[in-house]
Amino acid sequence: MNAEHGDFFVIGGMSLSSRLFIGTGKYGADALIPAVCTASGAQVITVALRRVDPGGRGIMGHIPKHMQLLPNTSGARTADEAVRLARLARAAGCGNWIKIEVIADNRHLLPDGYETAKATEILAREDFVVLPYMNPDLYVARCLADAGAAAVMPLGAPIGTNRGLRTKEMIAILIEEISLPIIVDAGIGRPSHACEAMEMGAAACLVNTAIASAADPVGMAKAFGEAVAAGRTAYLSGLGPEGDKASASSPLTGFLGESR
Repeated sequence: MNAEHGDFFVIGGMSLSSRLFIGTGKYGADALIPAVCTASGAQVITVALRRVDPGGRGIMGHIPKHMQLLPNTSGARTADEAVRLARLARAAGCGNWIKIEVIADNRHLLPDGYETAKATEILAREDFVVLPYMNPDLYVARCLADAGAAAVMPLGAPIGTNRGLRTKEMIAILIEEISLPIIVDAGIGRPSHACEAMEMGAAACLVNTAIASAADPVGMAKAFGEAVAAGRTAYLSGLGPEGDKASASSPLTGFLGESR
């Protein structure tokens, strides 16, 4: 089953037919973004507030009007900074969706769960649709759920590495234990990585670097859109059980010429 058959992703009061979120960073030319949006089929796009120009120039002039904006608080080092950026984004006309990124670690770029939860609680009370970026930690995820997050966005691998689902086991725990949608963000480098995340039961994937850094970003965007859809269909169809012994798919008796 897919969106054509009623499998929509509802978040923040919006019904989405695509479960692929995309970004706007690292493109060789921002003019590629409209074609990437079309090829991917994505409906949600994230953009750093520091790149937002209320006049519609710069990056904002390349984002198609039909896309749901998901401003992010990239550059925030504390909860207070993230909250201020979120409020500025809404005042600039970017809506009430916000991706919380609080990162004070300049070496590994790992999110601060404590500060992220603080910012999430404040902004959720102000009617933001809060999607916090996080390490795949069960206790942090529970705090974010209690704080009013609309979803949680655990990293698959360190941001920008394209290394795939290095935190797969931890993400699986979140999918099992957290009632909120799990949107895998950061580290996904290949369409097969996104497909695997969706097969596990993730609600969506956010992909930026893997598309933007590809030799053909538009073609890669199409591949990721198809991979996310395939993984979702596989999850809904119920994956077959794994086994540790060989098992023939056809009978091993009754061959031609075999005596009866």
